Amino acid sequence: MSRSAHPAGPRHADVLSEGHYAAPPADLNSLDPKVWAQTVTRDADGVVTVGGVPVTRLAEEFGTPAYVLDEADFRARARAWRTAFGQDADVFYAGKAFLSRAVVRWLAEEGLNLDVCSGTELATALSAGMPADRIAFHGNNKSAAEIERAVGAGVGRIVLDSFQEIVRVAHIAQSLGRRQRVQIRITVGVEAHTHEFIATAHEDQKFGIPLAGGQAAEAVRRALKLDGLELIGIHSHIGSQIFDMSGFEVAAHRVVGLLREIRDEHGVELPEIDLGGGLGIAYTSDDDPREPHEIAKALSEIVTRECEAARLRTPRISVEPGRAIVGPTAFTLYEVGTIKPLEGLRTYVSVDGGMSDNIRTALYDAEYSVALVSRTSDAEPLLVRVVGKHCESGDIVVKDAFLPADLAPGDLIAVPATGAYCRSMASNYNHALRPPVLAVRDGAAWVIVRRETEDDLLRLDVG
Repeated sequence: MSRSAHPAGPRHADVLSEGHYAAPPADLNSLDPKVWAQTVTRDADGVVTVGGVPVTRLAEEFGTPAYVLDEADFRARARAWRTAFGQDADVFYAGKAFLSRAVVRWLAEEGLNLDVCSGTELATALSAGMPADRIAFHGNNKSAAEIERAVGAGVGRIVLDSFQEIVRVAHIAQSLGRRQRVQIRITVGVEAHTHEFIATAHEDQKFGIPLAGGQAAEAVRRALKLDGLELIGIHSHIGSQIFDMSGFEVAAHRVVGLLREIRDEHGVELPEIDLGGGLGIAYTSDDDPREPHEIAKALSEIVTRECEAARLRTPRISVEPGRAIVGPTAFTLYEVGTIKPLEGLRTYVSVDGGMSDNIRTALYDAEYSVALVSRTSDAEPLLVRVVGKHCESGDIVVKDAFLPADLAPGDLIAVPATGAYCRSMASNYNHALRPPVLAVRDGAAWVIVRRETEDDLLRLDVG
């Protein structure tokens, strides 16, 4: 296989997409532990291994592209969140980040609860044996059938998202002879410093009931009057990929203010408060996320301080990390295909996947890292854009990155921190077949979600 360098234009102080300049890393063969799963390393031959399994073996046995999930890392992160918050709080894994029956079993064994936001996520959870009372059911437009299934299964809580849903859940619960535990999701008017499509607590969006104008207080009044509901708390979620805790402080202040109003008007102190999730992870070396114990300490202090000021008993706190658990535990493994240099601009490196297995770059302008993983290289760093094989100019996996100048077709590269919102948002665009999810641990690798086949795709086409 040829390893000749490809003429590509600028190197070293290279122009990135936004017109800024950045120096290449000192060592292209190093793997920043902030963005890779804990067991990722290079063996004596320079091949990256994860869970003791070389990526070359994974590619040969399972093909590419593939999501590779480090089970030991996933469990360790789940335990870290459970330990950080202790027995006086609840940790709900946000299943929308990535959900499979294997993951549900790992969560159950590690003592976490589970948050779902569709009837089929609920079905996955129940089929894998997650106790229903450890499941929370979210969603801004739950169907009557989904609500009936959740109530009938005995889910631990349903998060009410609208005035219509308050009545709908109460009616279904009564018809089933149940009294359903619920929380009311409110929007507190906090603008999290994140992409506009993943900011969720300002008023002008589809989630929750606004605190402004007394709407949240009215929702509480209605819920307290309905026999089919047991109102246990207030829910707030301010966004995603958040590093700054100040938004949580403002949100907690406003939520506790509502709890005080509820006590003063109804003589009821609600026992729970859910602050949602959205804690960020490291996608690149520039990201600096907080550790679970730091987050737990900060949130506990914020809520305690606000409740003491309001003369309220401190409620039980719930949090919903999803990305923060599964995101760093996985990478996507690709094979390099076409390499196309554009003189004076950059080199385009095409891989055998793309926006069908990672839509986040196109959708959120997300940034990622990338590394050559099938070997090491002493070649000069080359500014590249990693792109997919789909018929879209926006089919970009990594906007700007440095890879060795001797990169060649057939090499394996990997994009870390793709455990969250990649497989769960994957599509069949251009009739692409969605990649498998592989679990690795202690030198073994196995499929937990199999690769789609042509038969799978054609089976749905009944025309």
